[in-house]
Parts: sequence; C-alpha cells; structure tokens
Amino acid sequence: MRVFCASIATETNTFSPLRTDFSDFAESFYAAPGDHPKTPTLCSGIFPALRERARKGEITLIEGTATWAEPGGLVNKATWERLRDEVLDQLRAACPVEAVVLGLHGAMIADSHVDCEGELIEAVRMIVGPDVKIGVTFDPHSHLSDKRVQNADVITVFKEFPHTDFAETGEACVDLTLKAARGDIAPVISVFDVRMIEVLPTSRPPMRGFVDRMIELERSDEVLSVSAIHGFMAGDSPDLGAKLLVITDDDRQKGDRLAEKLGLELYSFRGTTRPDFLEPEKAFEIAAGHRDKPVVIADVWDNPGGGVAGDSTILLRQALQMGLTNTAFGTIWDPMAVRICHAAGEGASLDLRFGGKTSALGGDPIDATVTVLKTQKDAVQSFGRSVVPLGDCAVIRVGGIDVVLNTNRAQAFSPDLFTNLGIDVSEKQVLVVKSTNHFHGAFEPISADILYCAVDGPYPNDPCRNTYRNLTRELWPIVEHPHGQRVA
Repeated sequence: MRVFCASIATETNTFSPLRTDFSDFAESFYAAPGDHPKTPTLCSGIFPALRERARKGEITLIEGTATWAEPGGLVNKATWERLRDEVLDQLRAACPVEAVVLGLHGAMIADSHVDCEGELIEAVRMIVGPDVKIGVTFDPHSHLSDKRVQNADVITVFKEFPHTDFAETGEACVDLTLKAARGDIAPVISVFDVRMIEVLPTSRPPMRGFVDRMIELERSDEVLSVSAIHGFMAGDSPDLGAKLLVITDDDRQKGDRLAEKLGLELYSFRGTTRPDFLEPEKAFEIAAGHRDKPVVIADVWDNPGGGVAGDSTILLRQALQMGLTNTAFGTIWDPMAVRICHAAGEGASLDLRFGGKTSALGGDPIDATVTVLKTQKDAVQSFGRSVVPLGDCAVIRVGGIDVVLNTNRAQAFSPDLFTNLGIDVSEKQVLVVKSTNHFHGAFEPISADILYCAVDGPYPNDPCRNTYRNLTRELWPIVEHPHGQRVA
C-alpha cells in the first residue's frame, strides 16, 4: 500500500498585530521530504506513526514537506500558496497512492484564503479521486468547515488541552486511515455544531470528565473515534466555534445521535469551564505567601501560542513594583535585547530596554540596569516528545527577578524552559509563564500551586467584543440562545 503524508500547520490570530510569512515557518520548523526528525512536532505526529508502519513492511511511505510556524497573525498569501502548491506537487509525483495522511492545525487563515486546510484537503481529493482514503489530524483550537468533512474520510483531534496527546492522535489517525484503505472499516463522520466559543481546559472539571468519557467510548468499540473541536476565538472564520465529531463504522444514524448528545452536553458547560482568572497583584500576593514552592502563574492572554507576541511587560512591571524576588519569568520575546546581552556577555551589567515593542496593549518597554546571567545559542524546550526551538536566549536579572529573553516566539511548555538555561525551578518561589494551559501537563508535577492571571492585551479574549466579519452563525456568548429555547 502506497501512502503519502505531509504537514502544514500554524494557528492564525486574525486580530494580532503580527504577520506570518515563510520565514516564520523556516524559523520554527521546516523539514523537506525525508528530513522530518524522529520526534514528532505538535501537528506532525503522523510522521513517526507512518514510519513505524513502513518499518514493519505494512506500507510504502512517501513523505512530503512538514512545516510549522509559531501561531501569529494573518499568513501572507504568497506563503500559503507556496506551501500548498509544494505539497500538492509532491502528491502528484507520488501518485498512485491508496491513502493520504495530513498533519494540520486547523486554524490557519491567509490573505484571501479563509479556510486554508479545507482548501488543501479539497485539492488533495481532486488529485487522488473518490476512492483513496484521506486522514487528517487537527488541533482542537481549529475551525471545522463542511469542506473538510466532505473531503476527508478520517478526522482525529487532540482530546487534551494541554495537547499532551498529540502523538497519540497522529497514531489514531494513521490506524483508522490504513484500516479504511484496506477495506476493514467504512468510516462515516457525523458532526454536531455546538454553537459555542469558550475556553475549555481539560486538566480540570467539567472537561476532564468529558474527555475521559470520549476515551471510554472509543475503547468500548461503540464508535471508531470521538473528537471535540473547541474553536479558536481569535480567528475570524465563518466556522468559528465548538463542534463535536463522531466517526462510526458505516452507521450514520448512531453517529448523528451520539454527536448531538455529546455536543449538547458540551454546550451545557458554557460559562463554567474557565479557571479563576486573578488580577496580577492578587496572583502575586497568593504566590509570594505560599508555604511551598514553586508557585506557577500563567499569563494567559500574552500567550505566543495564541498568536500574540509574548512581549507584554505588564506582569513583570507589577512584580517589580511589589518588590518580589526569587522569581523567574519565561519568556519575554525580544530579539534585539537578546542580541545586546550576547554582545555584553555573561556577568555583564548594563542598562537595557526590553519588552513591550509590538503592541500598545502590552505595556511599555522596561528600562532597567540588568545583569546578564546566561547566554545561550539555539536554546530549546521540550513539549512531550517534541523539541521546541527558542532561538538565541539570554537570562537577565532585574531587581531580584530572573527573566528569560528569547528570539523565537514560543509559549511555555516545560520547566526545562528554565532549567536548560541554568535556572533551578525548585528554588524559585514564583514562576511566571506565558501560556493559557499547554504548560500544565509538565509544570503540574513540580508546582506547589498553579494560578491563572488575566490581563487584557492584544489577544481578543471576549467574543462579545471581537469584530468578527466572517462569522454569520449564532454562537454563545454572542447570542444567549443560539439553539433556540429548545435547549436549556
């Protein structure tokens, strides 16, 4: 069996002051055919899974491009068309094939292309014809269009937010797609539109129990797959919002019934799923007074994983004003400041301006006398089995607080963000990370407590105030009863 695979992925915040072009893909991750590393990236878990099947002699694998850009603003039109056409040309050269497996994010939007992934899957279908099986993986923070569902045979979505199951999701997609290609199953996708956009962390109830039930349904063999799309509120898409997917083995009625049942249960969670978001001063007071350490504070809205810059200084300025010490911040994106610190060298003391460069909503730059504690070329952090580049980094100390400055935008995933740069997290009273919830899986085991701090900034965190132009469907909380009075 001949199988083609490829991966093009990013998450587009259409409200972000940033823009995304090919250099962002090249900086974050770009692997030409055959060059994908042994470890998966967030959206390319299909590659190691397919390579294992090829190693066992089950398939002949033809690899296409795999690339990922850190979430950012609108994708440049030429960049999207270049990557799209690159993969489609590789597929044409690989044909004939019996299956195509794509590792996608699902929230990419480019100039003049509001549904990049749908466009790609549709083009793949046109090339391979109706009989070839197409499998796709998505991040839950994506936009599920009819075009994607109509042209794919299998869709699997990370169940966990903090996305700790991205490799397993790729393996599940590969398994179902190959079974379909062999004729062992006849997958049918059922979708229910939940008509809601909300933050849905799965590390806490009620979402924890909901995800556990989805997993149990799959293990019971009642269905082939169950997935929940959360939606991505920072992307102006006509398909914005939560949706529930069920894949059955040729049983449309069962799938439709279960998708609606689970979708309405998900809808019933509206307004109850977000963690308690604290004001900065309150968060620092709690953390500083905690008996044990370290206490992790998440700067949820200045999260590069949501497409913003990650250079807000608001929380750091608050910590400095409160006179906090024994605290570490990771990270503040500032390539210029990193370059200056590398030029000064470790141990240097200098006047430095850093942070607050990309948005008027992210706070003013900080001007301070700092000590350079550490400089590191090509620093990295881990995210499960994957390696996430941070670029050149510098650790500076300002007023008793250690701050990691980085050149490649990335949200915080793991404590090795700090430890790889010489910061002993076990000795810090407070760790501040820029992430909504992806950090939780790796930080929870080493944390005395985890607090979530919300500061309004460049991330559009209130759907009722966001100026959506492409959204025409009614969604909660923009509309109080999007399903009508028949649904409580």
